[in-house]
Amino acid sequence: MQSHARVVIVGGGMMGAGLLYHLAEMGWKDSLLIEKGELTSGSTWHAAGQCPSFIADYNMGKIHHYGNTLYPKLEEMTGQYVSWHGCGGLRFALNQAEVDYFKKVEGVSKLIGFRMQVIGPDEIKNINPHVDTTGVLAAAWTLDDGHVDPAGCCNALAKGARDMGASIVKHNRVLDIKPLPTGEWQVITEQGNVTCEHVVNAGGCYARLINQWVGSDVPITNMKHHYIVTEPIKEFLEADEEMPVMRDPYPSAYYRQEQKSGLIGIYETEGAEEAWADRGGHPEWDSENELFTDELDRISPWIEKTLERMPIWGESGIKRIVHGAIPHTPDANPLLGPTGGLRNFWQCAGSSIGIAQGAGCGKYLAQWIVEGESEINMAGLDPRRFGKWADEGYVRDRSIEDYEHMYALHLPGEERPAGRGKRKSSLHDTLAEKGGLYTTASGWERVKYYSVDGSDEEAGFRRANGHDATGAECRAVMEGVAIADMSSFAKFDVVGKDAPAMLDRVFANRMPRKIGGIALAHMLNEDGVIEGEATVTRLSEDRYYVLSGAAAETRDEDWLSQHVESGEDVSVTNISDDFGNLVLAGPKSRDVLSQVTDADLSNEGFRWLTAQEIEIAGTTVRALRVNYIGELGWELHCPMNAMPAVYEAVMAAGAPHNIGHFGTYAVNAMRMEKAYKGWGSELTNEITPIEADIERFVKLDKDFLGKPAVQQRKQDGAEGKIVYLEVSDGDNDAVGGEAITVGEGEVIGLTTSGGYGHRVGKSLAFAYVKPGYAEPGTTMTVWLLGEARQATVLAEPTYDAANDRLRA
Repeated sequence: MQSHARVVIVGGGMMGAGLLYHLAEMGWKDSLLIEKGELTSGSTWHAAGQCPSFIADYNMGKIHHYGNTLYPKLEEMTGQYVSWHGCGGLRFALNQAEVDYFKKVEGVSKLIGFRMQVIGPDEIKNINPHVDTTGVLAAAWTLDDGHVDPAGCCNALAKGARDMGASIVKHNRVLDIKPLPTGEWQVITEQGNVTCEHVVNAGGCYARLINQWVGSDVPITNMKHHYIVTEPIKEFLEADEEMPVMRDPYPSAYYRQEQKSGLIGIYETEGAEEAWADRGGHPEWDSENELFTDELDRISPWIEKTLERMPIWGESGIKRIVHGAIPHTPDANPLLGPTGGLRNFWQCAGSSIGIAQGAGCGKYLAQWIVEGESEINMAGLDPRRFGKWADEGYVRDRSIEDYEHMYALHLPGEERPAGRGKRKSSLHDTLAEKGGLYTTASGWERVKYYSVDGSDEEAGFRRANGHDATGAECRAVMEGVAIADMSSFAKFDVVGKDAPAMLDRVFANRMPRKIGGIALAHMLNEDGVIEGEATVTRLSEDRYYVLSGAAAETRDEDWLSQHVESGEDVSVTNISDDFGNLVLAGPKSRDVLSQVTDADLSNEGFRWLTAQEIEIAGTTVRALRVNYIGELGWELHCPMNAMPAVYEAVMAAGAPHNIGHFGTYAVNAMRMEKAYKGWGSELTNEITPIEADIERFVKLDKDFLGKPAVQQRKQDGAEGKIVYLEVSDGDNDAVGGEAITVGEGEVIGLTTSGGYGHRVGKSLAFAYVKPGYAEPGTTMTVWLLGEARQATVLAEPTYDAANDRLRA
């Protein structure tokens, strides 16, 4: 076995083989996959092999679609048996909300290019005459998906990788992985050691064991999963065409034809069990090809419902039962990207439908490893979306919930109970008593809005009671004063004599020169694409306060820490859980704040985009005159344990002014009115500041990471441009990922986020479109829940474009 490699992949299932194939395809032939048994011997070999197109997430849709375009030709490309069955798929909608969801996915299909139609019961029966459609309103018919032989497909990817120059070593157990002083890794195996630049954990059900060697963990829970294969079915023996793969919320099952038999896979909606629960939740490292004893009694209620749907299977016997493990993550997305706190230690794991996702995950992760970024937005796949707060209990509870809701639509505004309360601000209970309805983001409990009548949010894709409540909160901010708990920001203290130089190198904007200065700045990689966005405040000569989005906490901590050069006097300290943040905003906010501090809050004494450390209720508060909503106001950052006293003082001072509260729904509505872009939606690893139209935050008269690439992109011109849109009104708003067309249906772009601007009475959206359609006044069609809505490009923010209210 070789002693050096550029990349070592640990694990030879579908995810590992998919990555190896694409690394080799991109020219990294010095890539080595090490498998402790045979390829596929974890969970790949016993998978059912479905490859669906149907998914609403644009980036995950790209992953699925790529596999469904590669697998049909992979057998011819490699000479290895794949057994692609392009039978298509039907997913049932049993209520109107699911029909709305199907229309949303249909819009995604326009963007990505897979064929999909929303059809009624009569058309369903034409396609699958054997299925009972009782209670079915509609189906999503996806014509380009199907299923494969899992072992054959995995081995085809492996053969293709070897044919392109990559290496595979089987029956070689990795024993340990150690970092070397050179920054490389040493992979210790039974057959010798390998020194490499990159390590990838593609261990599937074993992924947690692999990460534990390097002092880390992976947010995965292995779940028990059954599927059964029937004896041959008479109707299938007589048929020339294969029935499509059925996905059905009623029995919480997928069911399809397997050669001339039936196949039924169950996702039980209660009583789901963690695999190897009595052995730490994962198999022993020396186990292979492990299956469990069947538990048909436990899943029989869902089997019976499936047989109601397919009565022709009712008298058939069972030919085979497969009861194996599949990994699940807390949010159903795989883990693709760097491991938090480690350099060049990557994850390619956590896919619960790894056969469908293996090729696409491999493609886009290979791009990230080789080129430094992927062509799709990886924020929702990056393993660092889960921080240290995602402990074993959280991961288990959320993963089991995800498994049990495989075919249960998670509606916008629906709050599920598993894993809640991991991160609470010190005001959580106080704001709940005032009617705050909580949602969660990166483990944090955050008020989405305040319920006036005590009712919960009516979840769905269309405007409901939360819409009106949000409008009232926006008006309270606009007309008077209101307060919000925004403690979920990621917060870092960056300190040291070299901190000014380090930050100036890492951020594209110029760092504040004066004490108290604030800069909105962006982290770029060497190719000039956006890695992150932060608000940077200079508290003293060598002390900075860096704020970014909750979801970027671990990612930004890595980026800052890993860009401190050897010998530099810089420390990066994560204080996200230690500090809280209150946002006080509105034209009366100065009147309120002046009652609780002796600081001079006048425009002359406390200018916009500056910060001061002031005293409130006996606490030193970092007061920043900046916000994300476009009104006069301050962010009040203080130690979490002191925030209740600060809050009570502000509320008492605000009582004569009828001070109100607002939540995250109102924040989004008001930032849309101000045309403020967001990281992870408008600002992603896919684009540079040129496409994002944030050049005013990029100072080309200084050196920074990514500068040459930004200059080149500026010279070459952008392939797409961001636009700010007013959308014709309806009963729903853009949320991101909706198709934009012109003429006879030509797709020219997609939305990235949106919302209703209550202060201006307009439905608004951001989108990326072809450059020729970016001029103000240009009209186009946005597809919202299957409805064609006219949109017009705007030249400036719809609310206070001159920032007069911010500067008041």
